[in-house]
Amino acid sequence: MLRIGLISDTHHFLDENVFRHFESCDEIWHAGDFGTIELARRLSDFKPLKGVYGNIDGADIRSIYPEKLRWQSEGVKVFMTHIGGYPPRYNPAVKKALEADPPQLFICGHSHILKVMYDEKLHCLHMNPGAAGRQGWHTVRTMIRFTIDGSNMKDCEVIELGTRG
Repeated sequence: MLRIGLISDTHHFLDENVFRHFESCDEIWHAGDFGTIELARRLSDFKPLKGVYGNIDGADIRSIYPEKLRWQSEGVKVFMTHIGGYPPRYNPAVKKALEADPPQLFICGHSHILKVMYDEKLHCLHMNPGAAGRQGWHTVRTMIRFTIDGSNMKDCEVIELGTRG
């Protein structure tokens, strides 16, 4: 059983409350737009970190984190990328990858819109944790905490970090 802290779109800002909310997590997954390598290092020094780079991330982050990442977590096939869309409005390149090898869990960021929804066609849970940073048009900074237990994903919690300003 793994407890996951899911975050995205920090855009150079890491709220100190992230550490308190993710204290019980086994891993942190970042769905892109870290902003700085120092922010990524702070997270990876705290907990094991999986991540992908986003459109604002520079060469330093891109040299460590890939654009797309696939792995198995417990009994769940996971696919994560920054710009992915959502069911059924996926990014065209991502849609091809999802259809060719459907995961059980698809994670993306970029939109700054918190979404957790099931894609009936692909039999895949889609998660976008929203944005935890201060840059963008979102009004509330959000992230997600959930559990993977074998092939089950459960105990999903939305965490609000306060207003963007």
